[in-house]
Amino acid sequence: MDKGRFAVPAGVTAWATALGVAALMLGTGLSGPHPSGGRGLLGSVLLVAGGLSLAAHRRAPLGVLAVTGVCAVGYLAAGFEALAVSCLVAVYGAVRAGHRKATVAVSLGLVAALHLTALVLHEGTPGEAMAQARNTLELAWLIAAFAAGEAVRQAERRADEAERTREETARRRADEERLRIARELHDSLTHQISVVKVQSEVAVHVARRRGEPVSEALLAIQEAGREASRELRATLEALRDDDTAPPHGLDHIPGLVERFRGTGLRTTLTITGHPHSVPAAVSRTAYRIVQESLTNVTRHAAATTASVLIDYRPEALAVRVDDNGEATVRSAPTPGHGLLGMRERVAALGGRLCTEPRSAGGFTVQAELPTNGAS
Repeated sequence: MDKGRFAVPAGVTAWATALGVAALMLGTGLSGPHPSGGRGLLGSVLLVAGGLSLAAHRRAPLGVLAVTGVCAVGYLAAGFEALAVSCLVAVYGAVRAGHRKATVAVSLGLVAALHLTALVLHEGTPGEAMAQARNTLELAWLIAAFAAGEAVRQAERRADEAERTREETARRRADEERLRIARELHDSLTHQISVVKVQSEVAVHVARRRGEPVSEALLAIQEAGREASRELRATLEALRDDDTAPPHGLDHIPGLVERFRGTGLRTTLTITGHPHSVPAAVSRTAYRIVQESLTNVTRHAAATTASVLIDYRPEALAVRVDDNGEATVRSAPTPGHGLLGMRERVAALGGRLCTEPRSAGGFTVQAELPTNGAS
């Protein structure tokens, strides 16, 4: 059974508490000795107001504590003898929120104000005794409310620490498992793939030097070896991607473009819009799209120029890579893992990816990555 489905919203609980305390305050105030006329009406309003203010105790605990204190002094001055239940609940909420010192200061001020108010209303020795008794009772209840709030706060803090510890342990175990897999892949596959790649390239080179025809099967093996080697490196890089080796992102794209210029591809980078911070996943995906697109251009397109456009939009990041190569080479029915990986990354962020030949010749890769709510 999904317990979250039946969870009561915090706002509903807050209002239920506020209405209950307001009804209790008004009921106890009217059931005992109380004034009539204008003073009675004012006192009743303050009783209800002190209770209703508790609806905001999660958003502004100290503000609610101050309001309930003022209301308590007000209805006591008006002639009501009701216990300041709203103040007790406010003290509990403020301490639970972590405002211990401020709560102590406000509580002591409230006790002093209530004491002075009782003395003023009830002059003489009996009045002093009554004020002293009321002061002791209010102080005892305030201490109890403070202790309850502190106990709950400590329990919640320990629960949060336990949850963080579990999350850190799970994350550490996941990192260890990821690195173990990376080591296994490196030890078991890297050497074999390298051997296949080197042997096939040597065979092709020797055949061409002798003037012998190179079979399609050998060329396919050579290309498969290169692709497998590249994909394995990318996989190992992803598996080893942790906090000690931060992944590439938008800040690394200028350097990436510069490296491709070194291969002889005339590459330009244009950044439009108003650059702003984007989620880390969006930044990583943008880098991977540019990297994969430029890699495909140099390996498959026979292109001489390529342009990279990064467009910062209010709620999205647009990435576009155009080239002047042969688009038909990359429009084969079976896409490579690079293009598939790009689609999966973009789809995971809720974005859109378009890869198609350009009407003016060449090929274009366009991606739109939402930045509002991505992580």
